[in-house]
Amino acid sequence: MLKTYEQKVETITEAICELGRLVLDSNKKALDALKNNNIEALNDITVPSKKLTIKSNEIDNLIVTTLALYSPEARDLRQMVAYLKITNELIRAGSNTKTFIKGFRRSYSEDINTAAILEYVIPLLKASTQALSITISMIENNDVQTIEENYNRVLVEESKTDDLYSMIEKNILKLISKHLELSKDYFDLLSSFRRLEKIADRASSIANLLLFANLGGELNS
Repeated sequence: MLKTYEQKVETITEAICELGRLVLDSNKKALDALKNNNIEALNDITVPSKKLTIKSNEIDNLIVTTLALYSPEARDLRQMVAYLKITNELIRAGSNTKTFIKGFRRSYSEDINTAAILEYVIPLLKASTQALSITISMIENNDVQTIEENYNRVLVEESKTDDLYSMIEKNILKLISKHLELSKDYFDLLSSFRRLEKIADRASSIANLLLFANLGGELNS
């Protein structure tokens, strides 16, 4: 029975990683488009919201079924509880990614200071994408020491997005004061940037859940 349970856990873990990679892939494509100053490429990036939801529900059902059929020990039970919450965090990260791409694509135009906007958004998107990437590696590798190290790396990237967003907010407000006629475009761009900060927040929450699953303690997510 233990072997069967372990096989179920492996199946669930891989399914969650696949879910995370779907979200991560969209972020990576958006980052590549902005790095190459190819804004039109954003039109070809899709965040498969329906697919993400379906896969998330399938994973949650598999987790509940596994819990019902087996009596996992404390550490295994923590892992299943964490996984139930992680699927929701990944769905929220996917939603933030979709909102960012849609909002940025709609508000970006030659009328605004495009050079400044790209200078702001690229490091922010890079940091949020890196945070998400690290959390997925944490799901794939359950070595306790590695998880602790990666947890701290995620916190660094999440803190970086907070700092970057604060700086961007100040700079965009300066641009608005000089170009009031473009205030709506700049505010909409700023709103889309906020989604990137939220992606890093979701990554931080996932990292916290994985730390809880492996080490125990209080569940803060």
